[in-house]
Amino acid sequence: MTEDINKKHVYFITGGGTGGHIYPAVAVGKALEKEADTEKIYYVGNPDNLEKRIADDKVFDFLDVKISGMPRTIGLDFVKWSFQLLAATVKSVGYIFKYKPSLVFGTGGYVSAPMLFASILTRTPFVIHECDAIPGMVSKLVAPFAKSVSAAFEISKDKIKAKDIRVNGNPIREEFLSIDRYHAREALHLKDKLTIVVMGGSQGAKKLNTVLVHSLKKLFKKYDIQIIHQTGLKNYDETIRELKKAYPNFTENSFYMVRPYFKKMYLPMIASDIAVSRAGSLSISEICVSGLASILVPYPFAAADHQRKNAKEMEAENASIYLDDRECTPEHFIEKLEELINNTQKMIELQNNAKRLVKYDATSNIVKQIKEALN
Repeated sequence: MTEDINKKHVYFITGGGTGGHIYPAVAVGKALEKEADTEKIYYVGNPDNLEKRIADDKVFDFLDVKISGMPRTIGLDFVKWSFQLLAATVKSVGYIFKYKPSLVFGTGGYVSAPMLFASILTRTPFVIHECDAIPGMVSKLVAPFAKSVSAAFEISKDKIKAKDIRVNGNPIREEFLSIDRYHAREALHLKDKLTIVVMGGSQGAKKLNTVLVHSLKKLFKKYDIQIIHQTGLKNYDETIRELKKAYPNFTENSFYMVRPYFKKMYLPMIASDIAVSRAGSLSISEICVSGLASILVPYPFAAADHQRKNAKEMEAENASIYLDDRECTPEHFIEKLEELINNTQKMIELQNNAKRLVKYDATSNIVKQIKEALN
């Protein structure tokens, strides 16, 4: 029996908690939306998380499931979480019966678990994309039941069991291909000079904020640079308090821009030459597509230590400088930055190597994989 060529497809997209799971899902959702045989895209996620705001912004209908991260120890909290997961999975089954998706696409993380479990229970076809070098628990659990699996890193293939696994890289948001460095600086009212962006991913990074705050005075005294600082929403007020103590005249420095969050994160990244960042897979993918030399400081408590492995992969490709979180002091931070500020050749080498790692066809290949899974 052949598939009806006139059939219109409904898709569920799920994944959330952090930008690393959300933005790849959104990129694929937007690409699927352009397909002639797509009827509707629904985003399934936690209404209290970042994915709700981003899905609304991208005009996806949002289906909410209340789910939190799994407690690390067995106890009362784990029992409560088990019931929460059960309720969220039952609700997800209800969404499947109501909207009858042709396929579910998940990007891993605890937010995707209820809908992916519901897909297994209802025998709804699904495809997952693993964003990190080391697959997360949800991806490893559901991969054997998936129609196919997409991976960002080659190393993932040995750590996940699936019938069909393909290395596509992480999907790239269209905005990152829409502007060059000069015009990004112009959009942010920045000068055309060496620019450093310090960021901690969608959640921010307290450690990076503190280290930068205590390095600013020395950096600006010594170098003709400009710095863009994304603190994360929850860390902004504390960072401003630290700034007032350590660098009280920061408001008078037109070459220092501090913001809690950039809605158009592609602008500060493309505007920059150097990035100092945590090592989430999405941050790394966007550092590469922005052509940045980078210093990666992996979050030490990331699940399965995946950020350290992500950063080590980049270091092995000579596309980044690795800085361990324990060694991330103002002295070491400045020392690593100076390796790039004072060595233009090394900076350009890292930028070129980062660009070389970009898989520009990742989104279209994942869409192709999804379409093949419909048959």
